[in-house]
Amino acid sequence: MAGSSGEQAPDYRWILSIGDEAERLEALNEHLSTRSYVQGHALSQADVDAFRQFSAPPADLRLFHVVRWFRHVEAVLSGPRGPGQPCGLQASKGRRGQPQWSPPTGTELGKLRLYNSLTRNKDVFIPQNGKKVMWYCCGPTVYDASHMGHARSYISFDILRRVLKDYFKYDVFYCMNITDIDDKIIKRARQNHLFERYREKQPQAAQLLEDIHAALQPFSAKVKETPDPNKRQMLERTQRTVELAAEPLEKAVQAELPAEEISSCAEVLLEAAKDLLSDWLDSRFGSEVTDNSIFSKLPKFWEEEFHKDMAALNVLPPDVLTRVSEYVPEVVNFVQRIVDNGYGYASNGSVYFDTVKFASSEKHSYAKLVPEAVGDQKALQEGEGDLSVSAERLSEKRSPSDFALWKASKPGEPSWPCPWGKGRPGWHIECSAMAGTLLGASMDIHGGGFDLRFPHHDNELAQSEAYFENDCWVRYFLHTGHLTIAGCKMSKSLKNFITIQDALKKHSARQLRLAFLMHSWKDTLDYSSNTMESALQYEKFMNEFFLNVKDLLRAPVDVTGQFEKWEEEEAELNKNFYDRKAAVHEALCDNVDTRAVLEEMRALVSQCNLYVAARKAARRRPNRALLESVARYLTHLLKIFGAIEEDSTLGFPVGGHGAGLDLEATVMPYLQALSEFREGVRRIAREKKVPEVLQLSDTLRDDVLPELGVRLEDHEGLPTVVKLVDRETLLTEREEKRRGEEGKRRKKEETARKKQEQEAAKLAKMRIPPSKMFLSESDKYSKFDDTGLPTHDAEGKELSKGQAKKLKKLFEAQEKLHQEYLQTVQNGSVQ
Repeated sequence: MAGSSGEQAPDYRWILSIGDEAERLEALNEHLSTRSYVQGHALSQADVDAFRQFSAPPADLRLFHVVRWFRHVEAVLSGPRGPGQPCGLQASKGRRGQPQWSPPTGTELGKLRLYNSLTRNKDVFIPQNGKKVMWYCCGPTVYDASHMGHARSYISFDILRRVLKDYFKYDVFYCMNITDIDDKIIKRARQNHLFERYREKQPQAAQLLEDIHAALQPFSAKVKETPDPNKRQMLERTQRTVELAAEPLEKAVQAELPAEEISSCAEVLLEAAKDLLSDWLDSRFGSEVTDNSIFSKLPKFWEEEFHKDMAALNVLPPDVLTRVSEYVPEVVNFVQRIVDNGYGYASNGSVYFDTVKFASSEKHSYAKLVPEAVGDQKALQEGEGDLSVSAERLSEKRSPSDFALWKASKPGEPSWPCPWGKGRPGWHIECSAMAGTLLGASMDIHGGGFDLRFPHHDNELAQSEAYFENDCWVRYFLHTGHLTIAGCKMSKSLKNFITIQDALKKHSARQLRLAFLMHSWKDTLDYSSNTMESALQYEKFMNEFFLNVKDLLRAPVDVTGQFEKWEEEEAELNKNFYDRKAAVHEALCDNVDTRAVLEEMRALVSQCNLYVAARKAARRRPNRALLESVARYLTHLLKIFGAIEEDSTLGFPVGGHGAGLDLEATVMPYLQALSEFREGVRRIAREKKVPEVLQLSDTLRDDVLPELGVRLEDHEGLPTVVKLVDRETLLTEREEKRRGEEGKRRKKEETARKKQEQEAAKLAKMRIPPSKMFLSESDKYSKFDDTGLPTHDAEGKELSKGQAKKLKKLFEAQEKLHQEYLQTVQNGSVQ
């Protein structure tokens, strides 16, 4: 086992023969000092044999060469071997071997859990096909303007969809429907058509008044029969409005006023009585409306308005949109298969779902979502629709809980041909047929509003599982919480009905979304001034941080200056940053808890603000790279949530949606130049004592630039900070500042006035001689001594010693005050 360099193999025999152990080790150490096993000297068999004589390296650290030699031989041999065992060395290699490596234990990342209405628990989300997620969302019934209740569902689902897609990186296929065939649509479309036809006929004033009175009779009866006090009050207001609008027309007709005036009064009455007349006309002529196109005009208009509202709210469009009117053949086939499978039956041209037979099947369950609601006839009738609830229709069912899959069309309703005669789809079957056609026998997620759980979604589940003969049509059912208005249910009768367009006139889409993010998506959200104020303050808080970081990043620095040494403060902030990121991840895994995420974001910004303030107080520049990392992370989260619409790399974009350019990058160099010029002018004005120039500089900051969306922040001893802020925000801030200053001015004036009044009152009191101070109180005293002190009360009774003593003290105090007054008069201080 000689070394490859051909050196002489060592001979340890004479060393090992030394009897004294200490001398033997010293001799070996001296011998080994001439060899280096690190620089390529290979081991020999003699080394191995000598190594076997030792059980451990010597404890004496002075024997360094022996210790090094022992460790080297031990590492190469992978541990000591007994005498006679082969050493296992490769003679051509004398290199040290690598120690065994073990992977870190690590920590397990949290798993996404979603609140599943099917279990009423937070369940681990496991898609059926890898990362692909098949998702169906119940869309709107388009017969009127979209309101904040719609916004509650569609913004919330948009947030969930974005988080699953952009944070958890699922491949989401999102399908939504438009219900454009429905009892509400049919009735509203019919009423609109009949009213417009009536208006086009331009009825004479006498005929209009006659029709109004005829319509008021059944309407008055309806008002009396309405049990809900709020709804009854709303109907009473409508009735009173119509009656008041009819009076001028009646008087104009009686007075035989000119035709133009009568026509003007008639037009006012027509507008006021639109709802009343529409309902009356529908009751008389509704059955005559047979053209299907009449029933498609209304939903087409409101669907377009709905899409505009969703775009304004920055809600992503679905991957595929289905309309009931386009899926009628699929609905017919769906119903037929349910009948063929034994869970549906035809009755008088309609087809009903047999809930009893379905529930009795071993492989099916009815009302999975709300089993306690089975038999709730009020809910079931609401699900059937206003035009479909009658004694005749109820008699067609085998069980009161059965629901319509296909409805035989009555006169005045749209219809399509089918095996059971002309009819139209039931409400629940529409979603089943459309979702089943596109997503198949089982989907990952189905979403909708909380109020749709029963009967709509429970009936969807039943008929779909009857069609597919399975028990897993939906794996996870998500329901968004209710929306209330200042603690009350939103209702036209309560006059708190708020459309999305109304809401957007008061607040931006981002502010509305932040309000939603600050609440759990599955809980009730109260849309109120307090809720929106919290959202506004949160937006302002975050925006100020982004603006401050942008200002810091604009400061000129060379390339190497971008990377600064981290002190203890930076290390601590960075640790907090990563702790917050971990907390954000846990919150998103916990049923996408955006409320907790926003609080973590707020806490992170607060820590950054404290760090920046401490740095500035110490006259040290904050670490740019660290703060930029935090700001970009927060921007990324807000983008995921849909709270940042444009392609902004840092913070909220400036310039409005769809500006088409980076306004900040374009104008900031000019604003920076203006700020530096202004700062130079201010410095000269202070040195030369020219207050007029300083005033002009303040006017530029306070009045001119805010109108352009620019905020200048002057800091003593530091460069002026330039920020681009929304113009309306700046004007609001300016108005609030002025109101605050005005309040301070008024308070100051009020304090001065009160002080002046007190001084005047004191002076008036000082003017009174003590001998006269009690004489005017004849209602209290009847007799006085020579000095003016009272001796008897108003009833003539002599005052007690205690009373007299008290009055004496008051007398002496007044005497002192009066002497002070006389002294000030003598000195000329008071006239």
